[in-house]
Amino acid sequence: MEFWLCAVIGILIIIILLLTVKVFLLQKSTDEIREEFALRLTADTNTLIAISSRDSHMRKLAKEINIELNKLKKDRHRFQQGDLELKDAVTNISHDLRTPLTAIFGYLDLLEKEKNTGEARRYIRIIRERTEAMKQLTEELFRYSMLTTASDSTPAEPLVLNRLLEESISAYYGALKQNRITPRIDLPQAEVKRMLNRNACSRIFGNLLSNAIKYSDGDLDITLRENGEIIFSNHTAQLDEVQAGRLFDRFYTVNTASAGSTGLGLSIARTLTEQMGGTIEADYKDHILSVRIFFPAADMSRGSES
Repeated sequence: MEFWLCAVIGILIIIILLLTVKVFLLQKSTDEIREEFALRLTADTNTLIAISSRDSHMRKLAKEINIELNKLKKDRHRFQQGDLELKDAVTNISHDLRTPLTAIFGYLDLLEKEKNTGEARRYIRIIRERTEAMKQLTEELFRYSMLTTASDSTPAEPLVLNRLLEESISAYYGALKQNRITPRIDLPQAEVKRMLNRNACSRIFGNLLSNAIKYSDGDLDITLRENGEIIFSNHTAQLDEVQAGRLFDRFYTVNTASAGSTGLGLSIARTLTEQMGGTIEADYKDHILSVRIFFPAADMSRGSES
C-alpha cells in the first residue's frame, strides 16, 4: 500500500514539474512575442516575429500576428505614400496659383489708374478684396505644405518663454485692440527657459492669437506657468464641445469664422509644437475656450541664454 502511495505521489510531483516547465516555456514565448511585436511596431523593418518555442499553439499565434503585421505595414506604406503625394500636390497647386494671382494684381493696378464710374470702382474694390483673400489662402496653404514635408528635426536654441510671449503679444496688440480685445497676461517672475525654435514658437503664438481674434467675445487671458505650460483662454459663444475638439483638424473651419480662413492655423500650431517635443490641446467648458501648450524642460547647456 505504501509503495502505491509513494508511486502516486511521485507521479504527481513529475506532473507538477512538467506543468511548471510548460508554464515557464509559455511565459517565455509570450514575452518573446510581446517584445518582438513592440519592436516591429516602432522599427521600419520587414523582419517578422520569431520565437524559440516549439509549442504549436504559440507558433500559430506568432504566425497570425505576422500576417496582421504585414497588413499593417502595407496600410502604413499606402497611407504615407498617399499623404506624401497629397502634400506634393498641395505644394505644386499653391505654387502654380501664385503666377495668375500676380497677373491679376497687375491688371487691377492698371484698372485703378483708369477713369472709372463709381460702380466700376466698387466692382474693382470687390475683386481686389477677393483676390487678396485668395492670395492669403494660397500662401497659408503653401506654408503648411512646406511645414509638413519638412524634417521633424527643428533646430533649437535656448529661449526665455516670458520674453517671447511678450514679443508676440506686442506684435498682435494692434489687431487685438482693433477687435476690442484687451488681453490679460499672467507671467511668472522667474524666467521659463526652454530649448526651442524661435521662429516656430513665434508662429505658434501668432496663430493662437489670431485664433483668439476670430473667436473671442472680447476677452483673452494668457498665462505662462513655471512648469512650461502656456494657456490661451477666452469666452466665445461661437463654439461647442464638438467644434472645439476639431479645431486642430486640417482645413476645419467653424461656420462663424471669418471669411478667407483655411482652417490651418491651429493645425500648423500643433505640427510645430509636436515637432519640438511639446503637446497642445483645446477644451471648451462654460463657454470658455482654452488652448493649452506644454513644453517639457530640456537640457539648456547646449547654448547660451536667449
